[in-house]
Amino acid sequence: MRLGGQRESGNVEDRRGIGGGGIAVGGGLGTIAIVVLALLFGVDPSQLLGGGEAGPGGPAPASRPGGAPGQPPADDEDARFIRRVLGSTEDAWNDIFQRNGSQYRAPNLVLFTRQVQSACGAASAAVGPFYCPGDQKVYIDLSFYDDLQSKLGAPGDFAQAYVIAHEVGHHVQNLLGTSDKVTNLQRRARSEAQANDLSVRLELQADCYAGVWGFHSKQRDQLDPGDAEEALGAASAIGDDRLQRQSQGHVVPDSFTHGSSEQRMRWFRQGFDSGDVRRCDTFSARSL
Repeated sequence: MRLGGQRESGNVEDRRGIGGGGIAVGGGLGTIAIVVLALLFGVDPSQLLGGGEAGPGGPAPASRPGGAPGQPPADDEDARFIRRVLGSTEDAWNDIFQRNGSQYRAPNLVLFTRQVQSACGAASAAVGPFYCPGDQKVYIDLSFYDDLQSKLGAPGDFAQAYVIAHEVGHHVQNLLGTSDKVTNLQRRARSEAQANDLSVRLELQADCYAGVWGFHSKQRDQLDPGDAEEALGAASAIGDDRLQRQSQGHVVPDSFTHGSSEQRMRWFRQGFDSGDVRRCDTFSARSL
């Protein structure tokens, strides 16, 4: 990506090196973590931790202006990249919301190390990046990017940016009321498979929204050749079918919660090629 001229968002909280309290749920990228990564990009991490409905968490640690001893400073290159990507998503969604007669409220993004406390409860880095609707914040431990490249085979800065854009997509769904509607429908679902199908449609719409942001970045001449392929590679790497095959050797489609590799790539491409949020209506689509 070419983000040299992109403004940096002021909505990033750097909690790296600050303990988040709560519990940790493993680490590394063994079989258990691979299964957790299959649930990657979820809306509510408490569901992954077996907590059901999440209650409010304890008070969040304050963000720090500089680096703690032995930790990266708040203005290191990784943090600057995150701030620029988040700023790019803010610019894109500000434009989209204004064109539709409404105002966009940007989320905060929290950088953390190992574990963190959010309004959705405590979560460890093994959960992967997530969005918490309770505090309208995106959370990410940057070590995930190492796993994305070395363990899942999806390198590249645009692949990393796609991860953020997907979580921001969940924020957009929260602002539009889509997330609440899906939660209510899941509570009335007649089967687990039906509830999972709703989850898949929510996740694929967030992928499409990430693609819409990618279209906006393309229009602003922020993309390098091959960037779209990097995002598609990341979408493929975290498809439910691929992760299930890696972790358990077989695929169970009814248990999908995020969509197959092919579906995730297709819906990202839908948004990326059109730049039109109306093309992201996964809930009306007969075929995903």
